Amino acid sequence: MDWAGGFWLALGLILVIEGLLPFVSPALWRRMFTQILQLRDGQIRFCALLSLLAGGLVLLLL
Repeated sequence: MDWAGGFWLALGLILVIEGLLPFVSPALWRRMFTQILQLRDGQIRFCALLSLLAGGLVLLLL
């Protein structure tokens, strides 16, 4: 598989995972976003940084 095929495969997997919670429990998804909106920008950036580092580590290990 070339890099473009891997990219589209990864993008499709992200979309499936991202769509699971709102499909299974829209009320929980809405509550979660309400809580996220109450966070400060720095807190959101820190969570995003942790997510980026965790994803990079997973890719590095693969």
